[in-house]
Amino acid sequence: MMESIEQGPALWVPLLFLLTAPLFGIAAGLVVAWHGADAMASRWSAEAVAVTHLLTTGFMLQAIFGALLQVIPVAAGGNVWRPQYLAALVYPVVSVGAVSLGASFVLGQPDMLWPAATLLAVGSGVFALPVGIALLRSSAASATVDALRASMVSFVVTIVLGVALALTMSGSLRLVFIETANLHAAWGLGGWALLLLAGVSMYVVPMFQLTPLYPAWLGRVLAPGLLAALLVMSIGLLTGQSSGWRAAACAAGIVLTTIFAATTLRLQAHRRRMRIDPTFHFFRGAMLSLLAAACLLALIWTSVGAQPALPVLLGVLLLVGVFVSAINGMLYKIVPFLCSMQLQRTGKLPHRKSSASHLISERAMQGQRWLHLAALAALLGAAWRPDLAGPAGIAFAASCTWLEGNLLIAVRRYRALIDPTRAAAAAGGS
Repeated sequence: MMESIEQGPALWVPLLFLLTAPLFGIAAGLVVAWHGADAMASRWSAEAVAVTHLLTTGFMLQAIFGALLQVIPVAAGGNVWRPQYLAALVYPVVSVGAVSLGASFVLGQPDMLWPAATLLAVGSGVFALPVGIALLRSSAASATVDALRASMVSFVVTIVLGVALALTMSGSLRLVFIETANLHAAWGLGGWALLLLAGVSMYVVPMFQLTPLYPAWLGRVLAPGLLAALLVMSIGLLTGQSSGWRAAACAAGIVLTTIFAATTLRLQAHRRRMRIDPTFHFFRGAMLSLLAAACLLALIWTSVGAQPALPVLLGVLLLVGVFVSAINGMLYKIVPFLCSMQLQRTGKLPHRKSSASHLISERAMQGQRWLHLAALAALLGAAWRPDLAGPAGIAFAASCTWLEGNLLIAVRRYRALIDPTRAAAAAGGS
């Protein structure tokens, strides 16, 4: 494993993306706080769409890009071509694209939509090409690699559908908007994000949480099964038989998602490590939210629950409860780990037994975790009572601000250890 880590990119490459991710979370929370009920009353409101894309094309995209640049050499044994140049090219393009996309909805400026979508499509495509090649060339045979490959396929489809939606909104393309939007969300959350979460989980949960291994059959079935369900849903849309096809695809996706989340929770319950750190809590919370989201999706698709608040509730559970929670925990693992590995190479690591404790205090992580849970609860409440959106948005923005502060503290402490003279001079100058 050490040799794989040595093959990873320079430290600044993943950190550039990872440290930017919480900033989009702050922006999303502030949009909710500022626009209040309009941001939570319906999934189709401009403010809700803006928040959704600030979290997906901002928070999630930045974190996932940064993590993949480090994970692929370690977990997949693949090397991404010239990651330094790739990051320097992709980072500003997708960052400006994500900001522009969110602003186009918040400001009601449809003319900004197409340039924003173009930037995101170009930046994402440039990133996906070398990453996809690295995964295809990888000789590793594991459920993690299979899930990462399937995730990249889903990511490309998500981007294509997003561009198609932008063309539809500009009048350049005629598509059934709601159906295409649902398909875009399904490929993005149920394909790209969920497959990536599953693939990384199968690698890191047994390793870092000291659980038993995932069942081999689950690794063989999960990625192909979710891809097949998404393909069936897409075929249903293209052939005009969307109702029956979607029902079958949705049922399969719900079953597979439930099995994955339940299996992860069962493995965590049989962990060999009794000590529970904040990252474990974040991840367990993500799995519980995923189970709740699967149940809620079943209610929505079977028309048992017809309340208009349910799609908003589902969005909060998936985006904040599942993916923001999981990424939050991941950031607390990967940022201190990368800094500690660099310190270890230079012989300046003060405590080899814990890569996080000397860079981010557990008390700070626990405090931010409780604030994140409070924000999640408030956002879920605002799905039923949109007038509560203001305090919920403030709580979420505050949680992301605390997360960003904790990560910056880790980097500052790393710099102080790696170059004490320069750090002292900087402190004196301030």
